[in-house]
Amino acid sequence: MQPSSRQDPIAESESRDSVDVSVVIVNYNVRDFLVQAIRSVQQASRNLVTDIWVVDNNSVDDSVETVRNDFPDVHLIANQENVGFGVANNQAIQACRGEFVFILNPDTIVQEDTLDRMVAFMRQHEDCGALGCQILNPDGSFAPESRRAFPTPEIAFWRMTGLGKLFPRSRRFGGYNMTYLPVDEAAEVDALSGSCMLTRREALLGPRGAGLFDEDFFMYGEDLDLCFRIQKAGWSIWYTPDTRIIHYKGESTKKGETRYVRLFYGAMLLFIEKHLDRQHSTILASLLRFGIMMRALVTLLGNAVKRALPPLLDLAGVFAATSMMGFWRYEQTGGTFTSLFLATVAPVFALVTVLGIAGAGGYRRPRHFPILPVLVGLASGFVVVAALSFFIQQIAFSRFALLASLPLSALLLAGWRLVFARNRLAGRSALLVGGQQEADRLARLMAAHPKPEFQLDGFVAEDDAPGPKTAAATARVARVGRPSGLRDLVRLRGYQDIVFSAKDVSNQAIIHHMQSLRDLNVQFRILSEGGDHIIGKASINHLSVGSLAVDAPVVVHLRSRASHRAFDISVGLLLVVLFPLLWLVSKVTPEDSGLRNGVDRLSGLPAVFSGAKSLVGTSLDSHSLIPPVWNMPEGLFPVTNSLSPEELEEDDILRTAWHYLTHQSPALDAAIILSGFTTKR
Repeated sequence: MQPSSRQDPIAESESRDSVDVSVVIVNYNVRDFLVQAIRSVQQASRNLVTDIWVVDNNSVDDSVETVRNDFPDVHLIANQENVGFGVANNQAIQACRGEFVFILNPDTIVQEDTLDRMVAFMRQHEDCGALGCQILNPDGSFAPESRRAFPTPEIAFWRMTGLGKLFPRSRRFGGYNMTYLPVDEAAEVDALSGSCMLTRREALLGPRGAGLFDEDFFMYGEDLDLCFRIQKAGWSIWYTPDTRIIHYKGESTKKGETRYVRLFYGAMLLFIEKHLDRQHSTILASLLRFGIMMRALVTLLGNAVKRALPPLLDLAGVFAATSMMGFWRYEQTGGTFTSLFLATVAPVFALVTVLGIAGAGGYRRPRHFPILPVLVGLASGFVVVAALSFFIQQIAFSRFALLASLPLSALLLAGWRLVFARNRLAGRSALLVGGQQEADRLARLMAAHPKPEFQLDGFVAEDDAPGPKTAAATARVARVGRPSGLRDLVRLRGYQDIVFSAKDVSNQAIIHHMQSLRDLNVQFRILSEGGDHIIGKASINHLSVGSLAVDAPVVVHLRSRASHRAFDISVGLLLVVLFPLLWLVSKVTPEDSGLRNGVDRLSGLPAVFSGAKSLVGTSLDSHSLIPPVWNMPEGLFPVTNSLSPEELEEDDILRTAWHYLTHQSPALDAAIILSGFTTKR
């Protein structure tokens, strides 16, 4: 471990006046979350003397540079390796001098009154060693980890058997998360979440202090262990409902990943070994260990099933298509359909196809299933089985059946991918809570994005004052009501996303709205103040890039020209195969429908095959605006989501093109093509 800081943190802290609260944030590759967390803490620090300590565990996302440049008053400790949550917190706790130490995750937002209320509670309860508050999930619901009990054998048994979820109001069954207690009632509890915990310095480092975080825990379990030792040292642990924070639960680990299982359940086993072995019999402790290991196994098996489902769908699809064509081939030739075909040709073709898709990266990203690897896999399967048929005379008949099954297999495999992509990227309607200026800015950012996640339909504000007018009048968004009517707007008009403007809306108001809407099926996001990104549930969505030099060459090459050309030819052939079906369906749809729009675009496929155009590129009207040095082709499906230059300024078109060029991938191309069949004229 080689920590480095901008200055000597201990020397500086000693020279300062007394500090009420030292806020300690451990960061690891969540820069944009971190920025939002620091700003919320600063807003909550107006009535107290506070200092903020950020310990960065060797992030590679410019977190350190951002803190140094944008928050010069924040104490920064920049580690040269990821030393873990406990070690990083200990570095700052030993250096800071606050009467209270506020342990906070970077993917959180605190209310403006959070520090005031929590410090007041601690000063009223002098025996309180650590205090937690209401933690809200990104959807506004109460997070059960806000308060917890220690995992004794009995409590752990009820939790692992699922009885705790079935009977949450039972004191016996709902003991682990204390769900039998009202959410709005202060209570003395066993343990708190390390994502938000106010500790008394004396309870950590005083004469009867519990000490620092145990550094044997790397990422999980440290908070449970520290609370246990604080209680053992004679202090109480409390939960207060008087204030709230939002915890976005960042994506550094996912609950289904092997790394999460190893760290989380390993931490639980370490806690049992450290604290519970001596309190319970060997049999009970062993049963508790066995239950934890079984829970870990179930988690791993569930994750394995999710990962195996896409290749299993492909395997079944190719096997079914090949079997159908084989049966049809036998019927045409007057032969008898035997089990030989089902036992050799069909499964081998299906297996080699799946292996080919996997080799081409078709299953690499769990939430993205591109179409190009499907064509690679089918071609691989056909070549392998056709080659085998030359050496195995008994299956020589299969070549024609295989060839006939290729279009049907491609249709089945591409079909479920397109349905999945359509459901995942389906147009969502959004409402912004904030002022006209931020609504216009968000609308322009969304219009210049080639694959927006939602469509901004309007904004709510207390009055309809126009505010500063944006450069493009067409980007202005209509005011649809006041914040007091937000619930009725969501319920009656079916908005699926609510975006809060960090510039116009206080954190306290954001949390209030989230709680009032938590029973509705909406997703909450926050538009950063002056930035180009939106904070969503465990994600950061960047909507634009920085300033552009139009004469600069594109230096980010995520795809080779050959790969792009292969995509155009492969998907173009697939569209030729699907064209008769698409054309027939389009004839029964309205003339301005997205399907007719997409089918009409397919008339340009000959230009794609000749290389004069690409499937995805600039529109005809905007092509002249793109700098030649960028070498961006004209496409049948424009990256500007079919918006004309009259609706977008030149700068927006340039940003859209730049975003596409620096993020291009077969998955992005497929999404843009799909939107071409869903966007009306």
